Amino acid sequence: MRAVSDRAQPIPNAIEERALQQAGYSVVAGLDEAGRGAWAGPLVAAAVVVPPLGGDVPDALVSVRDSKLLTSECRVEAFDKLLVSECSLGVGFVSSIELELLGLTAANELAMMRAVECLPIEPEALLVDAFRLRSWSGPQKGIVHGDARCVSIAAASVVAKVVRDRWMVMLDAHYPGYGLAGHKGYGVPSHRRALDRLGPSAIHRRSYRPVAALIVSEPA
Repeated sequence: MRAVSDRAQPIPNAIEERALQQAGYSVVAGLDEAGRGAWAGPLVAAAVVVPPLGGDVPDALVSVRDSKLLTSECRVEAFDKLLVSECSLGVGFVSSIELELLGLTAANELAMMRAVECLPIEPEALLVDAFRLRSWSGPQKGIVHGDARCVSIAAASVVAKVVRDRWMVMLDAHYPGYGLAGHKGYGVPSHRRALDRLGPSAIHRRSYRPVAALIVSEPA
């Protein structure tokens, strides 16, 4: 699998997952999200339960990386491998309206808890990318740059990103003119120009500064 850059990229390992499994937590889930910084669309979190890692890491996990370091083609390839692997996957959505009501931190927690609740098996311990879940009473560890360091979190980053990207492509058909299928709701120049031309849609995050500025500037 090729990364976006030809330079060496960090390779996630299974040190944290193996340590928890050896401590007696056989069901370990990694969590990550996609869409925190987007101007439009949902926040999407994913939870990935890894199989017992007594020997070699499964091929589906060997191929994962932090989703930000992969091309879209490589992310889809990794996602497809995860779907048919021994890993268990869960996905949680928080809409732009919910995010506005709750605030970003609470929305992040809600999306992750929804992802955990959607898993087909209940995890015994969590590894979370740079976050700790107040709603989770079991063992957990928040790991800074976890998507680059831990295979389960990297896998979750891939799942969250691919699922959200596909959702944004679908939303593009319902909210034409913004280019959502291309930029996926992020703050690129073409998105700003579309906002200037069309104004915010129902899925835009109106508390985000670039969107809020347009609302304030609209004539009464």
